[in-house]
Amino acid sequence: MLINKINDILKFNGDTGIVLGSGLDHIVKLLKNKYTLPYHNIDSFPQSSVDGHKGEFISGKIGNNQVLLARGRLHYYEGIELEQVIMPIKIFYKLGIKNIIITNSSGSLRLKNSTGSLMLIDGHYDCTFLSDEAVPELIDGESYYNKEMIALALLSAKKTNIDLLLGKYCWMLGPAYETPAEIQFLRSIGGDAVGMSTLPEIEYAKKIGMKIIVISALTNFAAGLKNEVLKHEDVLSNAKKIESNFSKLVEKIIDQIGSK
Repeated sequence: MLINKINDILKFNGDTGIVLGSGLDHIVKLLKNKYTLPYHNIDSFPQSSVDGHKGEFISGKIGNNQVLLARGRLHYYEGIELEQVIMPIKIFYKLGIKNIIITNSSGSLRLKNSTGSLMLIDGHYDCTFLSDEAVPELIDGESYYNKEMIALALLSAKKTNIDLLLGKYCWMLGPAYETPAEIQFLRSIGGDAVGMSTLPEIEYAKKIGMKIIVISALTNFAAGLKNEVLKHEDVLSNAKKIESNFSKLVEKIIDQIGSK
């Protein structure tokens, strides 16, 4: 399906897109004047197979600002190529999006950062070892996490009375949860949250010059920090508990972007 055919359905003319993480699609309730396009209606578009990722684009208004949601993330562990994982971001770019809010549900690597918290990501580690076997190095800086967008997100949190943490995200391949030994390693290199997504989207968004905000919803403690068995259904359940703060924060960020 050509991009003009896609937009005949979505009727999108804004500049902000949002990628929704596991269990975080309750933000759809904020949208007015919605238009929906399922991924399976787009030729050769990969399909998400993970619970909590419906697989559709939704355009609509949050306040006075039109946004485009990718409701259904694609994961490398689903057996698709990295070029396919970033397909939603490619669609965003072709539709003129300049600002992107990437969200995910993550495991907290620090007991001080409790489940139910929201964390703004200002640096990341690629811990997949796909490219080499070296100890992962911190990737940060203006081209990924520019000061303007971080300040905007922190101001939005202040205005909504939300305690927004700041930390570093570690990407692991999945789909199995990490072992306690792996978690200790991630902590030792400086990680604060861990998940199985997000970095391919960050890397591509940076490559094409988008302004990026990344928000992690801490839905569980990582393996070994608590005497708990990690299950995906618990992640979805805990994400729902964050619904109110997450929605308020994203709504305010959209408002702040629109008023720039």
